[in-house]
Amino acid sequence: MDDTLDKRFEPAWMKALTRYFPVKPFETVEAMLSTERLRKIDEVIAQRTISIIPVLEKFYDKGNVSAVLRSAESLGYQQVHVIRNEGRIKSSRRVTQGAEKWLDIVRWRSTTDCLLHLKSKGYRIAVTYPEDSVPIHELDVTKPLALLFGAELEGVSEEALALADIRCHIPMRGFTQSFNVSVAAAIALYEIGRIRDEKGRHGDLPAEEQNLLRRYYHLLSTSLKDGLHRSSGVGG
Repeated sequence: MDDTLDKRFEPAWMKALTRYFPVKPFETVEAMLSTERLRKIDEVIAQRTISIIPVLEKFYDKGNVSAVLRSAESLGYQQVHVIRNEGRIKSSRRVTQGAEKWLDIVRWRSTTDCLLHLKSKGYRIAVTYPEDSVPIHELDVTKPLALLFGAELEGVSEEALALADIRCHIPMRGFTQSFNVSVAAAIALYEIGRIRDEKGRHGDLPAEEQNLLRRYYHLLSTSLKDGLHRSSGVGG
């Protein structure tokens, strides 16, 4: 990861963590966890990235939002940006299986504000779009990239297209010319992770951020998480 770029949107839990641990020694929390759990947390953190950020633009179906969050977390993406749909929302029984608590989720009301902010942090903007676009595997995913998925019905907005640095698509071999958006996101995020692994390493959090995230994940794995959430306002 290019350390000259300020890519971190500091989540609420990070500030809360620095206040919490002087009161509750880190070793006390660590001692509450099994060796297997500690090992799993270390494995997950080693494979986390904020160099690639999924962006969900005004999804209509909450089930699709949940599905993408679940895919992003399971595939090693630490941060997801969600641009809200201010219109009618379709509820869903589909759930994230707790994936959202492990992620940094940044919410926006405006596509333009979201993408301009990401650009200011050094990210290129890629949008999934079928016309005048490159196959997903041709994206340069070794550099900071925000990948935007458009809404189920309307697709990618004009604002997003205007701000995009590149358009991409998932090649298809059948008569059907589109995937469900949550399926498309899962395929794209998997493919990007595969390419990043081939070119070096998908996980790229700096050591300091890994340590902070490790402490937070340790807390989330114990009953102490409720106290952290109440004192910091995170987890809502």
